[in-house]
Amino acid sequence: MPATAIAALAGNRGAGAPLVPPATAYALGTVELRQLKYFLAVAEELHFGRAAERLSIVQSAVSQQILRLERELRVELLDRTPRRVRLTAAGAAFVPVARDVVAAEQRALDTIAAFRVQRGTVLRLGTSAGMGTRLERVLEALAVRSPETVVELFSAPLEDRLRRVAEREWDAAFVRGDVAVPDGLRLLPVWQDELLVAVSKRHPLAGEGEIEMARLAASPLSLVARRLNPPLVDLVLQACREAGFEPVTGPGAGSLQDKLAALSAGGPGWTVVYAAQAEQLATGRLAFLRVAGGLSIPAALAVRVADRERLGALVAACRAVIDLDR
Repeated sequence: MPATAIAALAGNRGAGAPLVPPATAYALGTVELRQLKYFLAVAEELHFGRAAERLSIVQSAVSQQILRLERELRVELLDRTPRRVRLTAAGAAFVPVARDVVAAEQRALDTIAAFRVQRGTVLRLGTSAGMGTRLERVLEALAVRSPETVVELFSAPLEDRLRRVAEREWDAAFVRGDVAVPDGLRLLPVWQDELLVAVSKRHPLAGEGEIEMARLAASPLSLVARRLNPPLVDLVLQACREAGFEPVTGPGAGSLQDKLAALSAGGPGWTVVYAAQAEQLATGRLAFLRVAGGLSIPAALAVRVADRERLGALVAACRAVIDLDR
């Protein structure tokens, strides 16, 4: 960003008085782009909560990063009271400068994106846990439609996947459930992921093939922590309640692999896995049961609105997999 603009802010007095004496106000540190983006969101919303919701991050992260930005600039950008947030004089002066920097970043990224399209495509794709054989089929279908595309796969928690697509670290990411997305992203529905009940082969219901949810009421349910997969946990708990019971809680710690290992050893409980994942989990010690009436969660591709056309081959590959599954 222009040093003269920041220096002018650092020397500003009044509502946005410098936090250190003017003699040292020019010894500025490093300002991060995300700090500018968080500041602009608050400047436009004049509310930390709404800004955090818009950015799809927690409010404390917004507050912390803006405080760091103010320390780097040696000036207060926001006037905070328990009842309102408003821009200081320095903050109002800084808004157009911050917008210019963010816009410059976008132009730079767009230039590189155009270059990549001309020279062949590297597709950075975030994956979701439990995609199993379905991911393999998507990649095979994509290779047929776009053989010049080199796919790089990444995994991360849900919020990180959305953030990395929004910030152009990745081109797209698979997500499940009804999730809020940051500005500039769109969810493109691709398929419904069926969920199966996993139990030990020693479980009384293991030989059923298909069961009513109510028959699981007496068995402890073991799910991953909700913070790791809110849509999945909410879906399963709601299905139990609709079946007329509040599930008995089993062990809450550990990964899905840990829970499946415990069930394989003859544990009395149950969990859920994606049907596509179950194809890769067959051990002879687990039984996978369908839920009568079906239990599924929608899957989608999170993409930037501006990139939807460029990702046409990936979307077509997903649709081809759906057709094969029918």
